[in-house]
Order: sequence, then structure tokens, then C-alpha cells
Amino acid sequence: MRTSVITAFAKNARSLSGRRRLATIAATALLAGGVQLITADSSWACGDYRVDGPHPAAAGTSVEELAPDAAVLPTKSTATADGTWNEVAVKVTNKTGADAHGVQTSFSIHTPGTGASLRTQDVRIQVQENGTWKNVPSLAGCLRTVDAGYEQRQRIDNNSTVTLKFRYSIAATSPKNVNTIDLITDAWRQGAAGTGATDLKTVKLTHTQTTTPKPADTTKPTAKPTTPAKPAAPKPAADQTTTAAPKPAEAPKATATTPSAAPATTAPAGTPELAQTGAHTPNTLLAATAAALLALGAGALIAVRRMRGQR
Repeated sequence: MRTSVITAFAKNARSLSGRRRLATIAATALLAGGVQLITADSSWACGDYRVDGPHPAAAGTSVEELAPDAAVLPTKSTATADGTWNEVAVKVTNKTGADAHGVQTSFSIHTPGTGASLRTQDVRIQVQENGTWKNVPSLAGCLRTVDAGYEQRQRIDNNSTVTLKFRYSIAATSPKNVNTIDLITDAWRQGAAGTGATDLKTVKLTHTQTTTPKPADTTKPTAKPTTPAKPAAPKPAADQTTTAAPKPAEAPKATATTPSAAPATTAPAGTPELAQTGAHTPNTLLAATAAALLALGAGALIAVRRMRGQR
């Protein structure tokens, strides 16, 4: 009995173990598939029909079910990536036959091609409300677009238009190989079953050339050396009118002429005079006496040391 029970238990345990393995494999496959979906490129779920526009209103939809039309009014065809503002006007027209409620207008900047594209930090966008420019966030959109985070909704009566003013700037640090951008817009309303007309305007983008200042050449002198001024020639003594001394009545005696001593130069007033020293001054005698005393003292000291050594 014990043997049969144990055998039956082992068979049940094996069957349970097999089921657990299958469940584990299935769970692993589901997790792997989920991770692949999470990490996969999300472009398959992200699309923007505006980037290959402009498009007319959606066909096959009654006018009453369409969203209003949006168009970019004529604007500059060039822009410079140096942070300057570029204004853009967008006109939204309601021709649906009924008043449109909750109309939201979009404005985006698209980088065509497959190379580098503008990033959110490269683009600044503002919208004008009541005569004042207000910042709106630059959001990363689908298919190489930077979208204006403008969520203001408004009502547009039937057969009427509303004009919105945007402006954008491109930073000087934007990719240098982005030379063309597209300004795209559309409008949407609550309850619309089809899109209205969209618009796209292409703008040529130029980049400022930054020049590095050339370092100065330190090997060449910056200024010509100045020629030292020639010493001024001593001016002749002022002309002195010599008057002939009256001759004495008696005949002059022959006297020996002695050379006249050099005139003593006197220092200007206020200049301290220095003591004059020389071989004939008492300083020489004092120095000789001091040297003799030092020699005698040194000799006496040596003699005393020798006597102590002999003892």
C-alpha cells in the first residue's frame, strides 16, 4: 500500500511539475513580448499627417462634421538661427455651416529630411494674447516636429475667421546642417468627424558664422622703437658785453699767472648735502686703527690657546 501510494504521488508530482513549467514558459514569453513593445520605437503609434501637407479638408465627410480650416498667412521665407523672433499669423476659418465650439489651433515647426532635426531646446515659441506676447512650451512632437504647447480653445461663429499670431526663434546652437524648416498648422473642434484644411510653409534657415579672433603676433614689435633724443648742446653763456677796463696810468707789472680754481658747485636749495670722504679724511685713520686692534686681539687669543695646550 505504501509503495502504491508513493508511486501515485510521484506521478501526480511529475504532472504538476510539467504544468508549472508550461505556465512559467508562457509567463516568460508574455513578459518578453511586453518588454519588446515598451522598448520598441514608438513611431508606429505616432503620426502627423500635417508634415506632408498642405492638405484640403477631409473628403467623404459632410461639411457640418468637419473641423475649421487653418492657413499660414504670407510670412518671411527666411529665418536666421541667432535667437531673433520671426512672426507668423495663422488664420482659422469656420465654413461648417454651424458655430464651432472648442476650436483648438496648432502651430508646429517641422524639420524635413532624415538627418539632424531641431530639438525642443533649439526652439522658442510665443503667442500673442490681448496684445501681449506669452511663452508657450516647446514640446517634442511626432515625425521630427516641435509643437507649440498652446491649448487655448475658442468659439468661432459660422462663416467667420479668427487670426492668431505666433512667433518663433531658433537658437544659434541648433544643428548647423538644418537648413530648411516647415511651419505647419491645423485646427480641431470638439465633435468633429473629419479634419479641415491644413497648411505648410517652407522657410530657409541660415546660421550665423562665428569667427574666432586671430591671436596677436607677439614676435613682431607692436610699435616702432623711438630714436633716443640727442643730448642738447650746451647753450653758450649769455652774451656778456665786455667793457674795456680803463688802463691804469702806470705801466703794468709782469705777474705770474696762476690757474684759477674750479668754481665750487653749490647744491640747489633744499637738497641734503652728503659727507665728503676720501684718503685725506679722518675716516681712513679710524679704519686703520680698528684693523690693527683686531689683529692684535686675534694674535693674543691664539697665544693664550697655545699656552693652555702646552700645560
